[in-house]
Amino acid sequence: MDRTRAQTVPVPARGDIAALACGLAVFAFHAALAGRYDLFRDELYFIVCGQHPAFGYVDQPPGVPLLAAALYKLGLGAWGVRLPAALAAGALVWLAVRFARLLGGNGLAVGLAALASAIAPMLMGITATLNTSAFDPLAWTLVAWLVVRGLRDEDGHALIWAGLVAGAALQIKYSMVFWMAGVSIGLLLTPERRVFARPAFWTGAAIAALVALPSFVWQWAHGFPFLELGAAADGKNVDVPLLPFLGNQVLVMNPALAPLWIAGLVAPFFVKRLKDLRFLVIACAVVFVIVRAGHGKDYYLAPLYPTLFAIGAVALAPMVRGAIGKAVAGLLVTAGVAVSALAAPVALPVLSPSALAAYMQRTGIAPQQQERSFRGTVLPQVFADQVGWHDFTHQVEAAWNRIPPADRAATGIKVDNYGEASALDLYGHGLPPALSGHNQFYLWGLQGQHPVNLLVVQHNPEDLKPYCRQMTVLGKTYSKWAMAHENGKVIAFCKGVTPPIGKLWPKLKMYM
Repeated sequence: MDRTRAQTVPVPARGDIAALACGLAVFAFHAALAGRYDLFRDELYFIVCGQHPAFGYVDQPPGVPLLAAALYKLGLGAWGVRLPAALAAGALVWLAVRFARLLGGNGLAVGLAALASAIAPMLMGITATLNTSAFDPLAWTLVAWLVVRGLRDEDGHALIWAGLVAGAALQIKYSMVFWMAGVSIGLLLTPERRVFARPAFWTGAAIAALVALPSFVWQWAHGFPFLELGAAADGKNVDVPLLPFLGNQVLVMNPALAPLWIAGLVAPFFVKRLKDLRFLVIACAVVFVIVRAGHGKDYYLAPLYPTLFAIGAVALAPMVRGAIGKAVAGLLVTAGVAVSALAAPVALPVLSPSALAAYMQRTGIAPQQQERSFRGTVLPQVFADQVGWHDFTHQVEAAWNRIPPADRAATGIKVDNYGEASALDLYGHGLPPALSGHNQFYLWGLQGQHPVNLLVVQHNPEDLKPYCRQMTVLGKTYSKWAMAHENGKVIAFCKGVTPPIGKLWPKLKMYM
């Protein structure tokens, strides 16, 4: 019997068990918190979109809407809807372990990569709700891992799987195009370009294109509204200068973890055994340029970090030698856990709204404002957009019930945005389908209605008067912890809309 083989076989098995255990622990943590708040604005919208099945939507591929609608139908509320995001968080940690091992990392490297992927505040927060970005860190890291496997192990199947993963990710969010472009440019500019000569690479690329094709055909058939949305981001997003943007990246990913991802950016150019990973660093640079050029938000870069954590951990772990090295490593790990623990209430639904507001005031911890509409809101947007929707619906219902029954049959409800419209469609009782010019609701149009009157929810009721023969204010919106721009809107009955809403509809288009 080969004793060496007998001794080495259990090691990978133990490693696999450890990776699975880490992933399950992170999943359980996220799942335990998933139902503490109500559905997020975008989750409401995804559900309503998914209830109108299609190969695509104005602002996204069909993957998340169809999933959200199916999960919501199970009746498990926000908790059930968010389980896939919790699974993505756990799977990312499992993958970080596998990635570090693929790169030859020792036990410390594996542990550092897993810990960083589990506790980085941005990565925690991005999987707090079911959203199109929740799967990006997992998908981008999985593509990177599979391409590296394909290169290092001459594994053609890994390259084919990378294409399948990329195609599936494109049915969730189009941002995978940025990563695919970055990886392709990185490969082209390094000796790893040899992969272009392998049939498996092109097979994977063809599979990615085929899987993603239905959504892109839908966009083409509708005039590529997603590109129109992208152009509107200049007016929607705050234009954060470069230095504050970079500083915020350090903060949201945890300053104590910065040595890991910085090492991940630098090590492939100086560490011989990692030089074949330079294409991934170039890919990160390409994505960074794209995001900055498009005035992207801070979380658009979040999918890059798990790969950099794995590379950086493998590069730094061998330097941890002796008492001093171990002390420094222990100090950084302790600091990293402490910082993430402090940031966790701002990333995950750990505290109630009132407790969170008090915590932010005491600590001064608050996310960078990424959209102009966030101004004046007490809670971080991810939480403020999870509260107030039932209040909003009840207030609109109360106004609706004040309309004379004889007029209601010829009355529609027009609101500003897809969050409001989706809340009314999901939570409302006895209300007609909500009307809005925002994103997918614009394409749905009047949804079979031909209203003569409108119940309108908006700021500046004076703007309504030119379009109404008679206008009556029936209520106002308010919910203590909701987004500031959702409060103080007038709920007005516009009797005798002129010109008819059908003629006004093209003017209501709002892609943003």
